Amino acid sequence: MYNEASVVGTVIEGLRKEFPHVVCVDDGSTDGSQDIARQAGAVVVQHPVNLGQGAALQTGIEYSLQDPQLDCIVTFDADGQHRVVDALAMADRIRSGEADVVLGSRFLDDRTKLSPLKRLVLRTAAVQSRMSTGMALTDAHNGLRAFSPTVARGINLQQNRMAHASELVHQLAEMNPRWVEHPVEIIYTDYSKSKGQSLLNSVNIVADLFFR
Repeated sequence: MYNEASVVGTVIEGLRKEFPHVVCVDDGSTDGSQDIARQAGAVVVQHPVNLGQGAALQTGIEYSLQDPQLDCIVTFDADGQHRVVDALAMADRIRSGEADVVLGSRFLDDRTKLSPLKRLVLRTAAVQSRMSTGMALTDAHNGLRAFSPTVARGINLQQNRMAHASELVHQLAEMNPRWVEHPVEIIYTDYSKSKGQSLLNSVNIVADLFFR
């Protein structure tokens, strides 16, 4: 969470209908997002300064692993672009023992509406990821993911910013867990685009993948 005061309360309230334990990593917000998240029922873990999404994910994973009753970790964006029903279905696939990792993909059904150019950019990123890791992903940069505790303990993200997505796939490839992709819908709004879902951001991701 980074300056998501206008939406994060609604996002957390929706999540807590299915997920009673929500950990919200505040990445140095200055707009009061922390108080809103707590009021909505989340446990808030705070970074004193803005470090980036990779750092926030690593903090959230490490905090969650302290719970001895943990059976699954789901990563879920704070800006409202993910759907709780998709997250629940992915968690169920972990809890059932079907897989150790479930990765969301917006390309396994036609619910997500993408411009042709953005579709091309994201497909290019997936191809590059496949070539470099051997994991035949259709969507390498989807923030909705579910992990078993065993896999989560093996994640050690060092890339704080957008490069963490590529780093995460590389670490999963090295662990070689049982993994599946799951169809998810990404809800693009003017707000979510302003928070980093623009086409320019997608181009930056691909550039980072090739030149990191």
